[in-house]
Amino acid sequence: MNSTQIEENLTKLIANFLKEDFIYELLLAYGLPKTTITLLKKGKHNLAKKSGQIILKKKLFFQESANQDLHALIDSIQKDEATHRHNPRFVIVTDYENILAIDTKTKDTLDEKIVNLNKRFDFFLPWAGMEKANHKNENPADVKAAEKMAKIYDEIQKDNQFNKEDLHSLNTFLSRLLFCFFAEDTGIFRLSAFTNGIASHTQTDGSDLDQYLNRLFEALNTQSRSNYPDYLSEFPYVNGGLFGDSYFAPKFSARSRKMIIECGELDWSAINPDIFGSMIQAVVHTDQRGSMGMHYTSVPNIMKVIEPLFLNELKEEFEKNYDNEKKLNQLLTRLENLRIFDPACGSGNFLIIAYKEIKNLEIEIYQRIQQITEKPSFAFSRVRLSQFYGIELDDFACEVATLSLWLAEHQMNVKFKEVFGACNPTLPLKEGGRIVCDNATRRNWEEICPKDEGKEIYILGNPPYLGFLQQSIEQKSDMDYVFGNIKTVRKLDYISCWFFKGSQYIRNANAALAFVSTNSLCQGEQVALFWPHALTGGVEIIFAHTSFKWSNNAKRNAGVSCIVVGLKNKSSSQKYLFTKNNKIQANQINAYLAASKEVYAMPPKFKTLPTF
Repeated sequence: MNSTQIEENLTKLIANFLKEDFIYELLLAYGLPKTTITLLKKGKHNLAKKSGQIILKKKLFFQESANQDLHALIDSIQKDEATHRHNPRFVIVTDYENILAIDTKTKDTLDEKIVNLNKRFDFFLPWAGMEKANHKNENPADVKAAEKMAKIYDEIQKDNQFNKEDLHSLNTFLSRLLFCFFAEDTGIFRLSAFTNGIASHTQTDGSDLDQYLNRLFEALNTQSRSNYPDYLSEFPYVNGGLFGDSYFAPKFSARSRKMIIECGELDWSAINPDIFGSMIQAVVHTDQRGSMGMHYTSVPNIMKVIEPLFLNELKEEFEKNYDNEKKLNQLLTRLENLRIFDPACGSGNFLIIAYKEIKNLEIEIYQRIQQITEKPSFAFSRVRLSQFYGIELDDFACEVATLSLWLAEHQMNVKFKEVFGACNPTLPLKEGGRIVCDNATRRNWEEICPKDEGKEIYILGNPPYLGFLQQSIEQKSDMDYVFGNIKTVRKLDYISCWFFKGSQYIRNANAALAFVSTNSLCQGEQVALFWPHALTGGVEIIFAHTSFKWSNNAKRNAGVSCIVVGLKNKSSSQKYLFTKNNKIQANQINAYLAASKEVYAMPPKFKTLPTF
């Protein structure tokens, strides 16, 4: 449903206004399923206990009032903790002449006459799946921690003479340091155990800090503690590969030791793994220092990929089977068999957000099963980090991606415990995300993420763009390697490698893909040069976001116009085009990202396809 249809629906609602139907017609106007609204009207989906109230999980808290001041009423409702128990997106009060509303996510407010509601149709667009642009800013804790880590890195470089062979060892050390800072502030270690241990058991000149850390890291990888003093044996057994390899800590000075202690005094529990991972990459890439987080993809942009690719369908299945215990358990099994694969994963942004969204859905399903069965029993989470795969060329980014997934897992374990009183133990660390340091254009993706029977695979991410004039000699060689005898590739953007390999991977498989890309791949001559090679063997475009301005959580935003393109094996299922605030249904989407029966239909200015 697009915004024009919604505006028309609201105009009809106003013209045929009935008090008793108002809230139901309002929801229908934004495309909520008729079955859901019918059940809500009958009271089956209404979670409210009080007369005059309607609560629809995640959508709405509604209360009518004839005698109270609406502003005082909505303020009291908003402040009441019970209002937010079912996470309503909108809180609405009305006397059927005026309507007041609060968007609980963006904190936007609406105060309008009902007769003018069609003029403010944009306020409730999230009900129709059209999210408002409201990108959160960087967390100050992420910025401060990344900046301090950058200074520590520089100081360690001064204290040591590193060659290229030492860099992996240094990257591993930084990952271990980050884990320890996070662990002591989030309940994995005893509060401040790591920082206090350094302060209490090492010389102020830093001369023995490397020896202390080497022994501590060895202890963290050892189950039996009989050979360690009490100040080390109090740390838990971690394992998981993070402390498995024998890399020695670098040398330290009084200054670098002091900086590590100061860094440990930050509140690391406030760190967001999905944001911080990208920012910390700038620690070892000094040319990125001025814009830490520049390559971090904002959560709203990540959701442009994962929602239409797989998340919306999973949530719709949950809503459809809301009262069916058997079907909900089948949905849990489906979550357990998902595989999420980012073949250009960087520090893991897409994987982390996908992991969190799937885990949040799993929590909701378990909660609903408890409500249906009226039993407090709880099975531990079935979604595991080993379901998440990645390829990344940069060694340190690989380390950070693996670490960030572990941190995200711990945060979700804490959330499970808050909701159910129990959770999977964080320690010892299990197998992390399967992140491989390699060139994704050269590796066989099936070796990284096998297409095993019964698995449902989604490939996603934000691969490097680079027009053909910006490509290095090595990248042009990558293009030749991927495309083989197809000679027109030299004019294509570098990202075409990922779309091409992805389309081959998903062909005839239970798999789909979606990548963020520059819009040039779906414009001009690149359409005819590339897409006939990708959209073969039964692969088609299943959804797309037309051009939008790139935005992220960096101090400077990258000024790039981007698109999102999703591919899957051909089916009769509905396709969707997202354009600004519109969601357009289509039977087919062509390579110019327009609804058309002809896959390679040319814009009016072209009479024939260019040859290739």
